[in-house]
Amino acid sequence: MGARCSKFSFCWWHSHFKSSVLQSSDLENEEKNALPSFCEYSFEDLKIATNGFSSDNIVSEHGEKAPNVVYRGRLHNGRWIAVKRFNKSAWPDTRQFLDEAKAVGNLRSERLANLIGCCCEGEERLLVAEFMPNDTLAKHLFHWENQPMKWAMRLRVALYLAQALEYCSSKGRALYHDLNAYRVLFDQDCNPRLSCFGLMKNSRDGKSYSTNLAFTPPEYLRTGRVTPESVVYSFGTMLLDLLSGKHIPPSHALDVIRGKNFLMLMDSCLEGHFSNDDGTELVRLATRCLQYEARERPNAKSLVTSLLSLQKETEVPSCVLMGIPHGTASPGEALLLTPMGEACLRMDLTAIHEILEKAGYKDDEGIANELSFQMWTNQMQETLNSKKQGDAAFRAKDFTTAIDCYTQFIDGGTMVSPTVYARRCLGYLMSEMPQEALADAMQAHVVSPEWPTAFYLQATSLFILGMDNEAQEALKDATKYENKRNKN
Repeated sequence: MGARCSKFSFCWWHSHFKSSVLQSSDLENEEKNALPSFCEYSFEDLKIATNGFSSDNIVSEHGEKAPNVVYRGRLHNGRWIAVKRFNKSAWPDTRQFLDEAKAVGNLRSERLANLIGCCCEGEERLLVAEFMPNDTLAKHLFHWENQPMKWAMRLRVALYLAQALEYCSSKGRALYHDLNAYRVLFDQDCNPRLSCFGLMKNSRDGKSYSTNLAFTPPEYLRTGRVTPESVVYSFGTMLLDLLSGKHIPPSHALDVIRGKNFLMLMDSCLEGHFSNDDGTELVRLATRCLQYEARERPNAKSLVTSLLSLQKETEVPSCVLMGIPHGTASPGEALLLTPMGEACLRMDLTAIHEILEKAGYKDDEGIANELSFQMWTNQMQETLNSKKQGDAAFRAKDFTTAIDCYTQFIDGGTMVSPTVYARRCLGYLMSEMPQEALADAMQAHVVSPEWPTAFYLQATSLFILGMDNEAQEALKDATKYENKRNKN
C-alpha cells in the first residue's frame, strides 16, 4: 500500500513564522530536512487517498485547453496531499513525464507547494504535491468574505512569490507556465506559496497560458514560447492584482499609470492604509515588469531586493494579517459534533472505548468475506477464537491481550473486519502507541471508506500526535459521513 520511497514519518512538520522575513537561501536548507524525498506512488495508493477520486474531493478543474483535475487526498500516514490527474491524452511520453516530475520534485522551498511524488501507470499520469488548506490568492483577493487582504499581507505575497521565482531560477527552473492568482496557495500558517504544478512543462495538449489573451506576455502571442522574461511579465500582472484587488488587463492599467493617476488603480478597501510612496514604488515595479520589450524587465533577484525594502509588520504572523485563526478555532465551534466527535476532540479514550463497545460489530455488515469450506473447518475456527478472545480482553480493558488477539485475527487473513482494526487502534492509543493506532485507523478507512468511526479514530490519533490541522480535517470528514448516514 505504501509509496515506493523511504519509510514514512508520522510527524508532519509544523512551519513557524520567523521573526523577520526569510531569504530564499534559508528556506532551502529548512525544507530539505522537512519533506520526504520525491517518490513514485501506485495508482491504488492515490485512489485510496482520494476516496476513489471522489467528486467531493475535487479542489479545482481545468477545461479543454489544459485538461486535468486536482483532488484533495490523505495518505496512509495522515499526510494531506493535492493530486493532479491528467486526462489520458496528456503526457503520452512516459519517460518525459517521469523526468519532468523528478526534476521538479527535487526542488524544496518553503515558498513552494512542493511536489512530493507522481504516478505513471498505464495511461494514468498523476502529480502529488503538498496540500495547501487555505485557498488561493484569487479567493482572498477577488472573492473575500470576511475582510479584504491588508496592505502588509499584499506586500508579503509579492515578496514570497518573488522569492519562489528566484529560488526556481537558481535551480535551473526559471520557466513557469501561466503564473496567475490561482497558482498562489496559502498553507496552514496562511503563508503564500507558489504551486509547483506550473513548473512542469506543458503537456502535448496543454497550453502555457490558459488565461485571457489580454494578460499574456506580448512575446508569447508572437512566438507561443515561455521565457524567463515572460514569467516576470506575469508577475507584473499579479502586482496589479494585489494593488487593485481586481484582475485588470495590463494595457488598461498602463494607460492609467501613464496618466500619472495611479490612485485610480488602488483597491478602495485600502484607502488610508498605505503611504503614497509605497503605492508609487509598487506601481513603478509593476510597470517595469510589464515592459513590452522583454529585455527591459527586471529579473527575479532584482524583484526580491526591491520588495524586501517595502515590507511592513514583519513580526506579525500571516494568519493574523489574514484574520484566519491558526490552530485555535475548535472544530466544535463550526461543527455539531456527535458524542464520538466530542470524545475525539477531548482525546477521551475511555469514552471512545464505551462507544465502540456499545456499537459492537454492526458496521461490519456488508463487508465481503469469501471463505472456502476448508477455511471454515480449520483456519477459520482459530481465527474466530482469536477474535472472541480479543473481544473479551477489550471489554475487560486488557488492551495488551486485545492487541495480541486482534493481531492474530488480522494476520490469519481469512476475514476482514473494520471493527477489529478500530478496536486494535484504540488498544494502541491506550498503550501510548499513536503511530500504530493511526495506521489501523487508516486501514479501517480502506476497508470501509465512508465509515465515520474510521475518521473519528484518525482524528484522535492525529490529535495525540500533535497534528492538529490534519486532525480537525479528519473530524470534519467524520461529521460529514455521520450526517450523511443519519439522512439515509
